[in-house]
Amino acid sequence: MVEVTIHRLGHHGDGIADGPVYVPLALPGEVVEGVIADDRIEAPRIVTPSPDRVAAPCRHYRSCGGCALMHASDGFVAAWKTQVIETALAAHGLGAAMRPIHTSPPASRRRATLAGRRTKKGVLVGFHARRSDTIVPVPDCQVLAPDLLATLPALEELSRLGASRSAVLGLAVTLSPAGVDLRVTGGKPLDGPLRAALPRFAAHFIRLTWEDEPVFLDAAPVQHFGAAAVTPPPGAFLQATPDGEATLLDAVREATQGATRIADLFAGCGTFALPLAEGAPVHAVEGEGDLLAALDTAARHTPGLRPVTTERRDLFRRPLSADELGRFDAVVIDPPRAGAEAQTRALAEAQVPRIAAVSCNPVTFARDAAILAAAGYRLNWVQPVDQFRWSPHVELAASFSLPHMTR
Repeated sequence: MVEVTIHRLGHHGDGIADGPVYVPLALPGEVVEGVIADDRIEAPRIVTPSPDRVAAPCRHYRSCGGCALMHASDGFVAAWKTQVIETALAAHGLGAAMRPIHTSPPASRRRATLAGRRTKKGVLVGFHARRSDTIVPVPDCQVLAPDLLATLPALEELSRLGASRSAVLGLAVTLSPAGVDLRVTGGKPLDGPLRAALPRFAAHFIRLTWEDEPVFLDAAPVQHFGAAAVTPPPGAFLQATPDGEATLLDAVREATQGATRIADLFAGCGTFALPLAEGAPVHAVEGEGDLLAALDTAARHTPGLRPVTTERRDLFRRPLSADELGRFDAVVIDPPRAGAEAQTRALAEAQVPRIAAVSCNPVTFARDAAILAAAGYRLNWVQPVDQFRWSPHVELAASFSLPHMTR
């Protein structure tokens, strides 16, 4: 047994001591004791607790790997996540006005992918334990919306029917105003007996999709983006919480205020494009055809929108060129975790007057922000958003502008 002092948190929320030694569920300033194996203390005993340590509000916390920071006060987590963004920017010599972080409330997550597995004794449905394939049932989860938690018994029954003993089901549940949408992956082939058994779950889900094959649709799982009603494809990406989405949208609207023609890059199924089209024409660019089709259908059926055009395009392989971007006076860019280095270079060359950047990865955001800064852009402000409460994950929206063009 050794004692170590925690100096800081890593990007995954683990405490880090000299060595480095990684210690889960530890906080800066704490002295912990345990056995070091492979540079980790997996079961630490807290010798000297931090004043920021709190009792985790979830009884599943010790075993479930879905959350990493429930042992820390809300104030500590908010400050740490903000600092993660500031540190990423500082690594490129950048700073910005950092707005107060918006944190989603407990029990507000509207989408999640649970795991389901048949066992010798029955079935398990839940989240994976930390650094493990073990599935931990989470009937009292403090993150998921209550309507998602209410489907757990049905998901267990479905796993009995559709999971093989050798594979884990992916159970992607998404809450919509009409009910819960479910997409299942990794299950048995959808043969006649299984297909005949699945309609019984219509009492719990409004749409069920098995891999990519529709099983039933009792009501459209519509999501509202501004005035538009969108039916996302099964398992589609959505912002994790409604209030987190609203905060990001408010920031994007502010960053593009006054624009007369907007491009929305990595547009998904219209989270930003459709509300922005209430005030200006929008060109939505997205690589996934089913997402773009959902956006286009919603735009065509929403009265009062300014023109919305769509373009299917892989922006990693073929970013919009500076010439193509020249017809817009504002761009929204919301790339995956890898960021959008090539597309950002084209934006910098095009000198688009206003850019609203949304990111789920402060490191790649900072890299791309440095490209814009080198081209004369001012980083006006950053709005941190914590939709994944108690996790190490943080998102943000930011405003860039060219001072000589937006004065």
